[in-house]
Amino acid sequence: MVARADFEYSDGADGAEVRFTGRLTLARLGDVPARLDALGPIATLDLSALERIDTVGAWIVTRTVNEHGSKVVGASADAERLLEALASDKSEYRVHRDRRPVWARMLEQVGTASVAIWHELLGIVGFFGAMIVALGIQIRARRRLRWNAVITRFQTVGVDALPIIGLMSFLIGIVIAQQGAVQLEQFGLEVFTINLVGRASIRELGLLMTAIMVAGRSGSAFAAQIGTMKLTEEIDAMRTIGVSPMEAIVLPRVAASTITMPLLGFYASLCAIAGGGAFVWVGLDIPPLTYIQRLREIIPMTDFYIMLIKAPVFGILIGVTGCYEGMQVRQNAEEVGQRTTSAVVAAIFLVIVLDAMFAVFFSTLGWN
Repeated sequence: MVARADFEYSDGADGAEVRFTGRLTLARLGDVPARLDALGPIATLDLSALERIDTVGAWIVTRTVNEHGSKVVGASADAERLLEALASDKSEYRVHRDRRPVWARMLEQVGTASVAIWHELLGIVGFFGAMIVALGIQIRARRRLRWNAVITRFQTVGVDALPIIGLMSFLIGIVIAQQGAVQLEQFGLEVFTINLVGRASIRELGLLMTAIMVAGRSGSAFAAQIGTMKLTEEIDAMRTIGVSPMEAIVLPRVAASTITMPLLGFYASLCAIAGGGAFVWVGLDIPPLTYIQRLREIIPMTDFYIMLIKAPVFGILIGVTGCYEGMQVRQNAEEVGQRTTSAVVAAIFLVIVLDAMFAVFFSTLGWN
């Protein structure tokens, strides 16, 4: 059985005389450092009975010598070489790292996250610029866009998303109508629930919830697909045979999400209005014909224009973010999952930020 590190000691005139036994190594060190610290002044360290010593054991001996001015005797040739190497090292070592205050650690984490977000944003902007350059080269060279790939993405981004987006929007319309009716009923203004549902659905919520859903479905799919292609070196193979990954992979996906987003946003708005109409009919006894006539009176065309302006921007943002994160995969399959998550989080965050900026911009134009 391998002997653990241990020591015997006796009291001397100038301090304790310590004689080590066993193996003074990291694996067999045990509580030797704590017991040495509890001895008080140490005059002599006898290493003659040691079976083995490694760098950690030599550091324990060197630390004791520096703290107590101890004398080392009985060291083997290997132990002397380790002790000589550590003798010139004046660095300050601690067994346990100093624990910083909570506020300092919190500020460090916030700063690290902020720097990471800034670099991510710069990367997305740079990737968007590279995509624009690739599109310009394709147009100048008069090469056709890969419409087969674009139409395939229409299926995944648009058609396959219709059931879940329609159901979600329909239920959100019911929730908006119900909550609005509860508040407006206190003032006898239940009829204005139609105003709330109509304008909120067309101008904001229909498109915003659609963008969040598309980011979760399609943005993550883009990142996972491209990340897997990076791991299997398909991207490198395309570059080798002279095919631009930006033209063959990125542009069709971004084009599909850009073209599909206005259609999905309009579809989601209609579903939300239908959900609100169902609640108004059942809960407030307002017939569907009155509901439709009221919607025609209170929804201005500017709300529709705002939706059409924002939708392609959101589509471009979701497509670019998903493709960018997929292109950043470098090492293993775990990074594919991490980049997929980053694509969804970044796309949703940027969509919400841009939506707020659009709201302020259109308000300054008087499109209220």
